[in-house]
Amino acid sequence: MSDADGDGETMPELRTVADYQFGSGAGEALFPSDDDESLTVHRSTGGRPRQIVAPEGRIVSYGTDGRFTLGIAGGRRLIDALDRPAARVVVGEESEPFVRDGKNAFAKFVRAVDPDVRPGDEVAVVLDDDTVVAVGRAELSADAMADFETGMAVHVRDGAGADDEAEADD
Repeated sequence: MSDADGDGETMPELRTVADYQFGSGAGEALFPSDDDESLTVHRSTGGRPRQIVAPEGRIVSYGTDGRFTLGIAGGRRLIDALDRPAARVVVGEESEPFVRDGKNAFAKFVRAVDPDVRPGDEVAVVLDDDTVVAVGRAELSADAMADFETGMAVHVRDGAGADDEAEADD
């Protein structure tokens, strides 16, 4: 792990936070213990972890509220490791180009959702085959996403972009 002060305790603590926020196994999925050397921790001037980055991109940002916000690379790691339906909002192909481009996901296009999702939770927006098309913050509860025909389901922070599709298939 590459970071300014060499604090070896950082990764175990971050794994614990991830397990709490996303569920058991999320910490190891986001920050594999055998992969510590390839992860870079960007810190605030006070030494607090702000972003954790891997060669494939930003895994997470660590907010001052003690919660993670996912990057596309982190969303992919999470979806690959957690069983369906955990941390997912599944959208139809009709909304894929818009969501992939960073536009918000709306309730009328949600096909399935993790029943534990609450407003404010970090989620990955995926297609039926678990291809991550975006990451963002849930604006509605799982029940509301399933029931509503209008309204924003997920405030998309990062779309996977059209160029990332081929990269994800490798």
